[in-house]
Amino acid sequence: AMKINQDTVLRGQKVTLVPYTAAHVSRYHEWMQSEELQRLTASEPLSLEQEHEMQRSWRDDADKCTFIVLDSGRWPGQAEENSMVGDVNLFLTNPEDPTVGEIEIMIAEPSCRGRGFGKEATLLMMAYGVRKLGITKFEAKIGQENEASICMFKKLHFKEVAVSSIFQEVTLRLDVSEQERQWLLEQTNHVEEQSYAELKQPAGVLDT
Repeated sequence: AMKINQDTVLRGQKVTLVPYTAAHVSRYHEWMQSEELQRLTASEPLSLEQEHEMQRSWRDDADKCTFIVLDSGRWPGQAEENSMVGDVNLFLTNPEDPTVGEIEIMIAEPSCRGRGFGKEATLLMMAYGVRKLGITKFEAKIGQENEASICMFKKLHFKEVAVSSIFQEVTLRLDVSEQERQWLLEQTNHVEEQSYAELKQPAGVLDT
């Protein structure tokens, strides 16, 4: 199962990625009441109980890898719920080809948009996918009106490969050649990988 990242923290300059746990659900649920976010993520509003179910199934699902995006400037230090800015997901959508990963990024906090948080979170997830999950091809499906997101993925070397007028979405793709792999690892060479369990323990507790 995709519990591979349940103790993984990826700490970048602007954002820190942590596993999606039950503690994050209520904040996530608040975000998803926003009609704008429902539209951008093509999702239906769920009850809090359904959102908890979803979090459990995502954690146990073999073809999804999910991180919550925290503001590195706030966490650790502030509670995770108060540091949350969005989430990033990798879906293994092709049973025939486990090297294809569909990537999704959501920066839900309006004050955190346009500040490079989404870009760094996406790079961290892509590097993790390449290093840990053996991904060699990335896809992103984005609503046609979400120009900021389409533009960001193009900056990350994705190319537009399809447009669906029915779903009103654009599909972008990136094949990770050796050159792209080197570029990706260079872009993320500042990232520290840490243990989530250890970071959550207050200092001093582990000394006993």
